[in-house]
Amino acid sequence: MADSTNQACPICGVTIVPGGPAGDRVIFSSGPQGTRAKLWARVCQYTKKSGCINEQGKNETIGADDYYKDAPNTSLS
Repeated sequence: MADSTNQACPICGVTIVPGGPAGDRVIFSSGPQGTRAKLWARVCQYTKKSGCINEQGKNETIGADDYYKDAPNTSLS
């Protein structure tokens, strides 16, 4: 999957594949592929380290599904 146009983030290790009809694709280490907005919502906004390759993710529209879901409320009593 890696080629010269792909980018690998030195901070979080994801691979970003540029282009395509839906925009750039982000390949996470596990789970389904996502967008730069999903990467920003789940990782980049918290790490804030020099060298992040996803600064543009914060400028994309971040949807409710881009964030991690809250854990279900369980009653253990």
